[in-house]
Formats: sequence, structure tokens, C-alpha cells
Amino acid sequence: MSKHFLFRRILMTSIILAMLLSAACAPQATPEVTTPATAAQATPGGETPASPRTLKVMTHDSFAVSEAVLTQFETQYNVKVQFLKSGDTGTALNKAILSRNNPLADVFYGVDNTFLSRALDEDIFEAYASPLLAEIPQEFRLDAQNRALPVDYGDVCLNYDRTYFNEKGLTPPESLKDLLKPEYKGLLVVENPASSSPGLAFLLATIGVFGEDGYLDYWKGLVANDLLVVNDWETAYYTEFSGSSGKGPRPIVVSYNSSPAFEVIYAETPM
Repeated sequence: MSKHFLFRRILMTSIILAMLLSAACAPQATPEVTTPATAAQATPGGETPASPRTLKVMTHDSFAVSEAVLTQFETQYNVKVQFLKSGDTGTALNKAILSRNNPLADVFYGVDNTFLSRALDEDIFEAYASPLLAEIPQEFRLDAQNRALPVDYGDVCLNYDRTYFNEKGLTPPESLKDLLKPEYKGLLVVENPASSSPGLAFLLATIGVFGEDGYLDYWKGLVANDLLVVNDWETAYYTEFSGSSGKGPRPIVVSYNSSPAFEVIYAETPM
């Protein structure tokens, strides 16, 4: 993969839940739990309720958290966490906006810097000055009112199927312009930028490279070179991509720089 394809993605959430959210972007080792309050402190009057309360967390379809981390969080805070997976980031955010007068969940996890302005413009989050903000670099704190708090960051990039390129004797593309070459016709699948955060990140990257006056011509070139656009990341990666997880026909996909590591860690056969 080439640095030309990278686009920084900062993951935001409406409320910082220190232990739960620090472990939510799998795969990574289970962290030590450090939380700012106990269940009793979080309850009016300082009393722990007799039965667990339900905490509803609205998130994207690819959200993952280990059972051990989830159980420890639920025990410490005397809650039962209910996840409401609602599509890719754009789709989930649209649902949150449409239901803002009667929210479907208590917490939204998964707004990133590409969709953040839409969330803030619609004013769907409550401000929360978490004490843990002191541990977060200022460059990642994108809302002065603390309505959405950063918990993670990473890069969106083009992933390619090495086996395909080795078998074809073809060199992987090294720039966005390379994707317009005839040898890469029909090889690329991307996500719809209206519904998918990696799809929007890729679109913004093309605007950054080709400018506001040139990116549409670039996309016309991609379409002419048989670009495939699908609605969400899971369809792109697990259905259309020919890599180790996917069984599709296309060997280039917009995904994350952590995707190859995830493939190694969770492979059925050790790599």
C-alpha cells in the first residue's frame, strides 16, 4: 500500500466510557480498566440500583468488543449494555438524527471526523467535559463544546490482494492516478460516501489530491475504468474483495490500515 492512499480518520463518540470504548476498535489487547466513577457515584443519591439498568449504545455494524471487557464494564457499573448496530457510520448517524426527538440509544459510538460536522450541525449530542480529555492530544479534540469526544484514530487506505497481483504478474497501483490505468480496470471496489465513513474518507482524499475543480473528472475516469460502488464497508470487504476474508472478484478495496493485521490475528489458519 502507498502513502498516497492514506486519509486520517478520527473516531468520535458522544460520551466517553473509558473502559468500554478504549477496547471497542478490535483487534487489540484487553486494557486495564481505569474509570472515573463507580456505579454508586453514577447513581442519584449514591445508591446502587438493585437490578442493572440498560445502557443502549448505537453504533456501526462492524463494531466489536470482547466479552471479557464488556462483562467487566457491566459489573462495575451495574448496567446491561445493549448494542444497536445501525449500518455504516453515515446510515447510523442518519437514524440518530431522524430520531433525535425520541432517541433510540443513550450513547452513539462511531462518528468520525468525516461525518462530525453533520452530527454537530444537527445538535444531537449533549456536551460532556470528560476528565479523560486531559489525556487526549489537542489536535484530536475537534469540537470546542465537547459534544463528541475522540477515542481513537487510524488511516483509511487501499488494501490489495497480494495473491491476485502475484499470480497476474501485476504491480499494485502506487497512486490514485494509477487507478485510471487500463491494467486496473474492474479491480477497485469502494463504499458509498453518503453512507460509509471509509467511502467518504476516500472521496475527500480524491478532492485533496485533484482539487475541487478536478475530482469529478477523476471520478468519471474511475467509473469509465469499471469502478464498483457499494453501500457499506462489510459488503465491500467481505463480499466484493478477493482478499483472505472476502471471496469476491475485486482485488482492491477501500478499507483500513489495520485490516491486514486483523486478518493475521483472526485467521483460521495461522499466517
